Amino acid sequence: MNETLKEKFLNLMGAYTQDGTYALSCWMELESLYTQASRHYHNLNHLKHMIRGLEEIGGEKSMNTDALLFAIFYHDAIYNVKRQDNELKSADLMEKHLGETSFEGIAFCRQLIEGTKLHESSNDDMDIMMDLDLAILGQKAELYDTYCRNIRKEYGMYPGFMYRKGRKKVLKHFLEKDRIFRTDHFIENYEQRARENLNRELQSLS
Repeated sequence: MNETLKEKFLNLMGAYTQDGTYALSCWMELESLYTQASRHYHNLNHLKHMIRGLEEIGGEKSMNTDALLFAIFYHDAIYNVKRQDNELKSADLMEKHLGETSFEGIAFCRQLIEGTKLHESSNDDMDIMMDLDLAILGQKAELYDTYCRNIRKEYGMYPGFMYRKGRKKVLKHFLEKDRIFRTDHFIENYEQRARENLNRELQSLS
């Protein structure tokens, strides 16, 4: 990804609004949210990783590349580990920002964002979005371990026994699936390593 996230977002917005000042204000709000001190994993680096993954599989495999990009930028804009409506609030912000542009895929973009709550999918583009969001699970061990440490930091207000209980439930949820990933690319390149990482973390929490 040769463009910075800021450049990527402004170029994307530029296709749907000629108001550069407005586009910049939208970016500045997003940047402020994703750089909050409480963000150890759900930050700008997470967005970079997802966009890199989208480029890796090739935009031609998606009929809604711009919707996917907007969904990536907004899907964790609102993130509070104590709340259950982060995805809804993030989608609301997306709708507020893009409602001032000519982008016609807002409803579908909302579907993509809200789908990341339960990682449920109903079409090919949502499959891609889900896999991009979960790609960290199938990274090399050292990257996965860094992810684990950062997630723990985000839940730092919870004592160890509570965190371990909740985390084990999440890990088992993924491991009990026939497939963690949905697209051929991620199944072929990430599935096995994801299962190894998840099992290793689960054992460490026992």
